[in-house]
This record gives sequence, structure tokens and C-alpha cells, in this order.
Amino acid sequence: MGINWLIDRFMTNLTENNTNIPKSIMNFISGISAPANELRRLMSVVAPTGSSALILGPTGSGKELVAKGIHSASGRKGPLISVNCAAIPTELLESELFGHEKGSFTGADKARSGRFEQSSGGTLFLDEIGDMPLSLQSKLLRALENKTIQRVGGDKEIKIDLRLICATHQNIEKFVDDGKFRADLYFRINVFPIIVPNLAERIADIPVIVNFMLNELKQRGDNIPTFEQSAFQELGRYNWPGNIRELRNVVERATVLFPNNSITGSNVKENLLKLKVPDPQIEKDTIWEETSNLSFVPEDGIESFSEPPLPHPSHYKDWFLYFDNIDLRRHLIDVEEVLIKSAIDKNDSHITKAAECLKLNRTTLIEKMKKLSINQ
Repeated sequence: MGINWLIDRFMTNLTENNTNIPKSIMNFISGISAPANELRRLMSVVAPTGSSALILGPTGSGKELVAKGIHSASGRKGPLISVNCAAIPTELLESELFGHEKGSFTGADKARSGRFEQSSGGTLFLDEIGDMPLSLQSKLLRALENKTIQRVGGDKEIKIDLRLICATHQNIEKFVDDGKFRADLYFRINVFPIIVPNLAERIADIPVIVNFMLNELKQRGDNIPTFEQSAFQELGRYNWPGNIRELRNVVERATVLFPNNSITGSNVKENLLKLKVPDPQIEKDTIWEETSNLSFVPEDGIESFSEPPLPHPSHYKDWFLYFDNIDLRRHLIDVEEVLIKSAIDKNDSHITKAAECLKLNRTTLIEKMKKLSINQ
């Protein structure tokens, strides 16, 4: 039972706590953490509107999934057309977006519609908008303001009807300050900003996300493994610089190395986070050693898994296996700020109750709030 029972229980709570979230959004964003719930809530608010959305977040955090979820819940009949502005050479990007007329440049042997026309009636998703060259930004702004475009080499105004969603992992406000991104375009696309949390902020979601990924791999015919609780604990200790994309790679790697087998914490650490093909004989010896000390856990003991475990200080012992340094003072301040804000929110801004949750004196909590500029 164990972890499968835990996932089932979490998924039941997830459904009960998200009754107002469209199912189409739930299908794209998995997880039971507060950041995941807030992300789904923001998506459900903006989805039915025609407003532009700007999705911000680190590489691999699932920004395209957010765009797909918004489009799916929008009710728009047209398609979702995606363009990665960083993956297309500058000289081809204009034609890709706006299309071109026959003979407009060498090799243009026939007219071609661009992504703007193809997404009419639907959604245009411009990924990595921060990498769009300045020369194209002015043309994009004009298209958004006038709701018309001109193909490369053409002079005909073509009407467009689409919903624009942009995404970037860049600090786009700094780009504006540095003159790398037009301020007027930034204000035009930043109607509804959505910040996608990194996976390190969603450690409690890892069992649910892994289970979802395994089901996808099973449907495509892969022989999937089973993750033991020690495996999930080891996954929770890792900081996931590559976010959801890196987790997906690890899960897929697990299906290659451990098809139809159980995965332990040692497997995660030695074979999945560090690619090392397991030795069958060593694996048998390890399984024997680990199962020789197993004892029966009574049914009542299952309740110990009813809540996600708190991070343990020992989780940081492997930090320098993956990173060269840590700003300890900054990290501790960030943790303190997050916990204080969470305690205040949990207790509806009742400071005395929040202090009790944190096991602090009320005056101590107030002083910390002043120091961290936290408003009640």
C-alpha cells in the first residue's frame, strides 16, 4: 500500500480543494502543494478572458504546459500554435511569424501563411519572447495594437483574431532597463503575469508528478518501475536545477534501467541522478540486505504518511555534490520569510496564533516581520 495509498489520498484531497478549477487545467498541472494550487487558480482566472498572459519561470519548469492549460480552458475554437523565438534564426523568424509572399526573398517560390494567421481563432504562444530581436519587437507591437499583419514582401493588411501568450526565463524587466526589450511591448504583453514555481518549491508534488509521468510512459508501452518511499525521499533531497524537465528525464531513465523493478533511494542517488548502470549481482545483494530487516507495519501506522514530511536538516548534506556554493545567510533569510508568511496566512493574519505555530514569542515574531518588511 504505502506510497500508492498516499498518492490516492493526495489526489482525492486535490480534487476536493480544486472544485472550481477546470478539468482541462488539472490535466496539465499536477501537484498538491500550495504553489501548484495557486498556479492553477491563476490559470483558471485568465483562461476564459481574451487578455494576454506573460508566463515567467526558470527553464524546464513547465511554462509551455501552463500555456496549453490556459488555451484548453479558454473555449477558443482555433488551435494553439507555438513558436520558440530562441530556436529560430533571426533572419527566418519574421517569415515564420508573419508569413511571406511569393518571390519576397530567395527561395520563396510560393506564398506562405505565418504563425499569426495559422493561430487565428485560437492562441499564439511565443516562447522565450525575451530572445526576440528588437527589429521584430516593433512589428509585433504594431500587430497587437492594430490586430492586423503584413506578410514579408506584401502590402496587404491581414486581420488576425488570436489570444497571445508569451513566456520567458529571462529577467525581462532588466532587459527593458538595458534597452534589449521595448518597454511599450513589455507593458502590452504583461497584462496578466503568471510566475511558474521551480520544482524545488514543489517538493511535496514529486510523488504525484512522478506517478503521472509513469502512467504516460505505461500508455506508450514502456515497462515502468515502482518507486519506493526511500526513492521519493531521495528525490526530495535533490534541488532540481533542471526542474520538471529534469525530473521527466530521471523518470524516463528509470524505465530504461529498472523496467518492472522497484527503485530504492540508493538507486536514485547512484543510478538515476548520476547515470550509472546497476550491476545485477550488487542489486540482488542490496535487496536482500534491505529486506532482511523489514518488520510488519500495522495498518494504524499508515497515518504517519498522511501529511508531506517537513524538510530535514540532513537533506542539505548532499548539497555540494550538485552545487559549488550556497549563500547560507540569504537562504536562511528566504526560508524564514516564507515560513512566517505562511504562518500568518494560515491564521488569517492573527499574529499571536501565527507566533504559536512558529513556537516564537509574539514580540519576537513582530520584530522579525519588521526586519523582513512583512506586512500583517
